[in-house]
Amino acid sequence: MNIESIRHEFKDRVCEQVDLQPEGEGRFVVFTPFRFEDGDHFAIFLKNENGGWILSDEASTLMHLSYQLDEDIDSGNRGEIIQGSLAGFSVKNRNGELIIPVSEARFGDALFNFVQALMKVTDVSFLSRERVRSTFLEDFREFLKARVPEDRLQFDWFDEKHDPKQKYPVDARINHMRRPLMVYALPNDDKVNLATISLLTFEKWKLPFRSMAIFEEQESIARPVLARFTDVCEKAYSSLDGNEDRIAAYLDDVLQARQ
Repeated sequence: MNIESIRHEFKDRVCEQVDLQPEGEGRFVVFTPFRFEDGDHFAIFLKNENGGWILSDEASTLMHLSYQLDEDIDSGNRGEIIQGSLAGFSVKNRNGELIIPVSEARFGDALFNFVQALMKVTDVSFLSRERVRSTFLEDFREFLKARVPEDRLQFDWFDEKHDPKQKYPVDARINHMRRPLMVYALPNDDKVNLATISLLTFEKWKLPFRSMAIFEEQESIARPVLARFTDVCEKAYSSLDGNEDRIAAYLDDVLQARQ
């Protein structure tokens, strides 16, 4: 293998700032200008493996993101987004290590695809609200499951007596108290309208209950829709992100009071 030829191919295919330095036997560090959102550079290595060459991050990328986001990113919707990003550039996830084989000695193409994949993967830390929207309900459920005992939490509840057709569902119901807590996850105007109608209907049925809502982004809700909802909901939080401690404290109070 001619190191200078590979270095030249890397620079020509990716950018002039790429460099290549040996570090151990059959292992080279690939320096690039590309970084994570927090400023750390991508970790990329060119390695000889089973008679061929691969580019590897040596399991650094997903670990870095999990620390940065302080959560598991291997499962759920974020995991699906990451897997889709990797597949688009023929990058494999080998038990947390991201790798791409160098095919037909096309080192430059392999590095180009690998860098593009890493950039797409790291996008999960600052996706637009539209793309991250699909994770809100998942985050909502995981948050409640972590803070409410399993035997007191029921997702997708409906009143079997009054509502056998499930027209007025509740995202989560916290039980074993005189007034169960109805909890709603609210990503958009339609969901807020349905929650408003449901709470008014429960009042008409004279059900004993308390109510709480967590908006995905309260600022995105139309004012008239929000005004109607706040008239009937007892407690609401503008978002899950940034309010975890407040919501957890409120849930603790509710669970302990058993009102």
